[in-house]
Amino acid sequence: MGNCCSDDAGGRSAVGGSTSSAANPTNDAVDAFLRSRGYNGLFSQIELSLSATNLRDLDVLSKSDPMAVIYLKGIDGLLQELGRTEVVLNSLNPKWIQKHIVTYQFEIVQTLVFRVYDVDTQFHNVDVKALKLDEQQFLGEASCSLSQIVTKSNKTLTLDLRWKEIRSPTHEQRFGQLTIYAEEIVASKTTTELKLRCSDLESKDLFSKSDPFLVLSKITESGVAVPICKTEVLYNDHNPKWKPIFLSIQQVGSKDSPLTIECFNYNSNGKHDLLGKVQKSLAELEKLHSVDTGENLFISVSVGQNHQNKVIKSQLFVDKYSENIRHTFLDYLVGGFELNFMVAIDFTASNGNPRLPDSLHYIDPSGRPNAYQRAISEVGGVLQFYDSDKKFPAWGFGARPIDGPVSHCFNLNGSSHHCEVEGIHGIMTAYTSALFNVSLAGPTLFGHVVTRAAQIASESVANSEKKYFILLIITDGVITDLQETKDALVMASDLPLSILIVGVGGADFKEMEILDADKGERLESSSGRVASRDIVQFVPFRDIQGGEISVTQSLLAELPTQFLKYMRARGITPNT
Repeated sequence: MGNCCSDDAGGRSAVGGSTSSAANPTNDAVDAFLRSRGYNGLFSQIELSLSATNLRDLDVLSKSDPMAVIYLKGIDGLLQELGRTEVVLNSLNPKWIQKHIVTYQFEIVQTLVFRVYDVDTQFHNVDVKALKLDEQQFLGEASCSLSQIVTKSNKTLTLDLRWKEIRSPTHEQRFGQLTIYAEEIVASKTTTELKLRCSDLESKDLFSKSDPFLVLSKITESGVAVPICKTEVLYNDHNPKWKPIFLSIQQVGSKDSPLTIECFNYNSNGKHDLLGKVQKSLAELEKLHSVDTGENLFISVSVGQNHQNKVIKSQLFVDKYSENIRHTFLDYLVGGFELNFMVAIDFTASNGNPRLPDSLHYIDPSGRPNAYQRAISEVGGVLQFYDSDKKFPAWGFGARPIDGPVSHCFNLNGSSHHCEVEGIHGIMTAYTSALFNVSLAGPTLFGHVVTRAAQIASESVANSEKKYFILLIITDGVITDLQETKDALVMASDLPLSILIVGVGGADFKEMEILDADKGERLESSSGRVASRDIVQFVPFRDIQGGEISVTQSLLAELPTQFLKYMRARGITPNT
């Protein structure tokens, strides 16, 4: 995936990038500032190539003339057409030349549907975009998720074609096979390294010099500036030289796409002062570097009812410009790295009696899922594609198993020896069964399950496994072991582990926001050790119900970045 970052010490602290081992709460505050202005995650462009074998022959005097159509299936089941291949004449084993670009988004399940048609001879001179599909002969259909393709080591997936979405009238009848090859486009991997500095910045602080940082934004077709990158904050400096930033060309669009570079004076209240800005493309920044000259900043001023750009004496310089290929999130997946899903469920008494409809654990006879079931289904539904054996550790906490004391980390399946269950269905079954086999109790403690997850991740590192772990904690209450949880999270920040927390119900979740370091200082343990990176993402279920963004999207948007931070900070490559 494309990414942008600053700080060359393997860590690189900035939006979408990695973070250095030294925590910087100021940079965290700037990250929050960027999110408030519209920065929302990373994505990759995937090029799909299609071929088919052993298609049905529907023509009498010749072979079929096949064309493939690609669709994206929405949550509502409706199909959105993404593109069509050319028509290959007289072939039952076509290799289509026309490629199709799809935007890969890790945080959602993107279901692709492929339909193959035999195009009648009378339409061979018609543009494929103008063809009416109901006038062509249907040859077969296949579907899969985009993640199923991009995680294959050979980037190739072969599917059996079938008769649309119903079973074939004759079970023995064969419709051939469709092969999809997925390649991440080079622009997603091409990264520009920039070293920027400014001179003669204006002073905005009363008793000291300004505390400047840069924000780089791309300009969309509608003219809106969307933040994609930032530098660190440099204190008390009118001639700042920032650490290198790494910007994916794909994030920008192209080398000629316009960029706005804004210089701000940092304020702890979040209201940062604009010191000036420039508008340049990457190609123009490269030229500034090659001729070793600066570009004057400007500010917008009001003249009557009009706005004009006033050039100021402050200048921007490009001390370094270079391009190289960096490993992306998808490179690691193709290289054999897996994401291993784990779940921990809150069984404290504050959830209410599971047998009563007002309980957060109530199992509705109509089949309508409760909030716990929804979170498991949605998050697990995405992550299951990245785990080859689909055996998921599942725990409960805050309950009293039969004839035992209150446990803050018990195996959801009731076993005293192993914690894994088979697939998302296995988690759901174990969860329902546990509701009838434990007594809800308390208090709400996270430390035990975080420590257990960290233990598994640590064992994986010791065995040199290509695994990264994601623990989903679903809870309804205020935790009572905040410092113990902080201690466990600080220790876990050095491991291949991310923790997703979903808050259900109407409780006060301020402690969860403390654990999610997006808005303030990095977590600190009781011994004074600071977390090496942010590994927690918290979402209150009530805040996103009925909204355009799902629980899954909100929780998983940062995960590829957390993954890359861990890998890059340790020099782990996809081929390690």
